[in-house]
Amino acid sequence: MFRPFRQYHILLILNEYEQQTLPLDLFLSNYFRLRKAVGAKDRAYIAETIYAMTRWRGLLDYLCEGTIDWDKRLDLFLNPKFDDAKKRKDIPTHVRLSFPKNLYDQLVNSLGEETANKICSISNTSAPTTVRINPIKAKRDEMFDKWKEQYPVRLCEKSPEGIVFERRINFFELPEFKQGCFEIQDEGSQLLAQLMQVKPGQLVMDYCAGAGGKTLAFAPKMENKGQIYLHDIRKHALNDARKRLRRAGIQNAQVVYDQEEKLKKLKKNMDWVLVDAPCTGTGTMRRNPDMKWKYENEVLVRLIGQQRVIFEKALSYLKPNGYIVYATCSLLKEENQEQVDHFINTYGLEMVGNVFESLPVFGGMDGFFGAVLKKMNT
Repeated sequence: MFRPFRQYHILLILNEYEQQTLPLDLFLSNYFRLRKAVGAKDRAYIAETIYAMTRWRGLLDYLCEGTIDWDKRLDLFLNPKFDDAKKRKDIPTHVRLSFPKNLYDQLVNSLGEETANKICSISNTSAPTTVRINPIKAKRDEMFDKWKEQYPVRLCEKSPEGIVFERRINFFELPEFKQGCFEIQDEGSQLLAQLMQVKPGQLVMDYCAGAGGKTLAFAPKMENKGQIYLHDIRKHALNDARKRLRRAGIQNAQVVYDQEEKLKKLKKNMDWVLVDAPCTGTGTMRRNPDMKWKYENEVLVRLIGQQRVIFEKALSYLKPNGYIVYATCSLLKEENQEQVDHFINTYGLEMVGNVFESLPVFGGMDGFFGAVLKKMNT
């Protein structure tokens, strides 16, 4: 069957994607890198369609007759009547919302049915692109006034440094990006980083730092005084963090690779420790729709164990009366409040203030959780 240019690539990508193990975003990036002939507008349409079909795969499969393949799914998806199926009450709720039953049940257990249904609906939409202005190098109002003449933008409602772009652009080619004036960061993630109430002169560790996104957000408070140590088991991520820190003008941070001798000397010395723990990522499913189809309850059990091991290791760097922030991008109580309760009961920690929770919002932030805990003077 002949397919137009865009549909040809959509089907080729979806069929090839199922034969390998890379996440969808990375697979797409590699695919387009090897096919320069596919123009920017075509790439955007192809990627958006693939993400949408991945989000709605559960409902598409339910409606498919006979043997299911991507050709049938694409024809169904492009049929104007497909939207009507999203409202059919005779279809089981989790199917109508295009979520695997086990994950849907977990969300209902954590959030209640009404909120879980709303979250599932939001997760089937596109996420906005939000940037955080770097106060070391720029002012949000000035950047906003400049950009609003060129792009559809709006100020974040809650983050004092955030600006939302209503459509994607090539941010990395902007001179302001190359100058370190901003980073791409969800508004919820920006607010989560504010839990780190660090001060100039303190010693701080970002224990699961990755590429340094949270450090980049809280580091300006330290005015380049004191020291931030970024640790992660992924060396390539820390190498990326080093480049981003340099671009942002943050001079009081250094990366510490896993198993490095330097780590031992940092024990019991930190004023603040951030544990941005690996999790199910259920708060960011709009951006990673393939994740929900890979979810297994056994994975949640394994992650809960990992989170506890990581937290205990990170806690060993905290000095008496120091503060440790436990954070996830999960919506599940097993990874959030229940873990905090475990940490408090196991290590004699004290909760400081209220927990931070954000739920995904249509056209707005993703879902995050964070809690500040204090180590008592022992």
